[in-house]
Amino acid sequence: MPSGGITFHGVCKTFSGRGKTIEALRDMSLSCPSGSFTAIIGPSGCGKSTAMRIALGLEDADKGAVLIEDREPQDATRAGLTGVAFQDAALLPWRSVRQNVEVPLEVLRKNIRDFAPDVQHLIELVGLKGYENALPGELSGGMRQRVAIARALVTRPRVLFMDEPFGALDQILRRQMNLELQRIWQESQATAFLVTHGIDEAVFLADRIAVMSANPGRLSVVIDVPFERPRKPELFSDPAFHALCDKVAEVLHGGQ
Repeated sequence: MPSGGITFHGVCKTFSGRGKTIEALRDMSLSCPSGSFTAIIGPSGCGKSTAMRIALGLEDADKGAVLIEDREPQDATRAGLTGVAFQDAALLPWRSVRQNVEVPLEVLRKNIRDFAPDVQHLIELVGLKGYENALPGELSGGMRQRVAIARALVTRPRVLFMDEPFGALDQILRRQMNLELQRIWQESQATAFLVTHGIDEAVFLADRIAVMSANPGRLSVVIDVPFERPRKPELFSDPAFHALCDKVAEVLHGGQ
C-alpha cells in the first residue's frame, strides 16, 4: 500500500438489525496521498460517513484495512495524527473559544501551556482574534464552525477529516467558509478528507473527488480536479467549473 496519507484497501462493512442487513461498504479501495485534498460524495446511505468513521477508528471494518500515515486508525488517533470536524460543531457551551480549542489537548493529556502559541495562532488563523474569551452562545453558526476547525487542527494533525462541516450554513456563508477552509488547509499542509453532499463544494475544494453509489455502498469513480490553487471566488462562475460539476452530477446519478 502507498506510504503516508490515507489508504483504504478492500474495506467492507455490513450493519444488521431489526431483521435487515445493510451493506454499507463493499470492497472500497482508495488512496489519498499525503498533503492532498480528497472529497467523497454520494447519495445518503452510500457509506461516506461509515468510511470516515472506520478511518477514525470509531468503527471496525468487517474486511479490509485502513491506514492513516501508515498506522492503524486507533494508533493514529491516540498519537494525535488525526483531527475531525463534524456538521455539528459540538462546542462545550460553558467553555470559551480558547478553552474549546484546547479540548483535544486535554484528551491527549498534553501540557496546555506548551501549546498556548499554537492555540492562539489557530484562533487567529480561523479569523476569531478578539473572540478568545467568547462563549459559543455569543457566536454565529459560521463562527462556531471556525472554532471546530481550529479545535480539529490543535494537535497538529497530519490528517484532517471533515463530515459536512458547513452543511447547516446558508449558501452564501457556505461559500465564504469554503474559501476560508482552502486557506486554512493550505497553511496546515494536512491531508484532507471531506465528506459532503455539495457538488460545487467538492469541486471547489478538492484535488480529486471520490464518487460513491449506494446499495451496496461502493466507490464508482475518482475524478481529478484540474483547477490551480489558490482557487478564487470567480471560479464559481467559470464555465469549466460548471462543466466539471455537471460531470460529477452525471456520475452521481448513474450516467457514467
